[in-house]
Amino acid sequence: MPAEPMPILLDLPDQLTGPRIFLRPLRAGDGAAVWEAVEESREQIGPWLSWVAKTFSVDDSEAAARRGAAKWLTREDLMVGLWDRATGHYLGGSGLHRIDWSVPALEIGYWLRTSAWGKGYASEAVRLLCEFAFETLGANRVEIRCDALNTRSVAVPTQLGFVQEALLHSDCRDGNGELRDTLIFALTPEDYDRAKAGWD
Repeated sequence: MPAEPMPILLDLPDQLTGPRIFLRPLRAGDGAAVWEAVEESREQIGPWLSWVAKTFSVDDSEAAARRGAAKWLTREDLMVGLWDRATGHYLGGSGLHRIDWSVPALEIGYWLRTSAWGKGYASEAVRLLCEFAFETLGANRVEIRCDALNTRSVAVPTQLGFVQEALLHSDCRDGNGELRDTLIFALTPEDYDRAKAGWD
């Protein structure tokens, strides 16, 4: 039987850098940037993200950033912000969540402020996180779950070659409290090698 993993001992990079964006863990002081992005995009992202309805002030965003920073240190959750390399502008959030280190299996989540939509930033972030998960963390499974009606979100794993594994009916509630259907996409190491060949 394999030894029990000790993720807290993992040395992780300070940031992941792509052609146009970089990802880094949220930290104290990031709340104002997150709040600005949420306020810009509340009407558009609120229906898909339940936490938006509970974000009432910059203090709420700052508290979330600090909780994310603490969970990064304990490796319970690897929340990151997306930042524009050229300007340092905050574009949205992403990360590796629902982590089962015994597999390892991880779930990628992502959201973008509306002014960053349609530019391929989410796909770039997902590629960076897949490379990190499979090539650094030794993942055996990476998932993306999204509302079946959220066509923008669904387009990301579809375009990147994820395998659609399931459609869960009435799986959870959306940001408006309505029942929603959830699509599950995933990559295994073999799927990742095939998909990455297409990205390159």
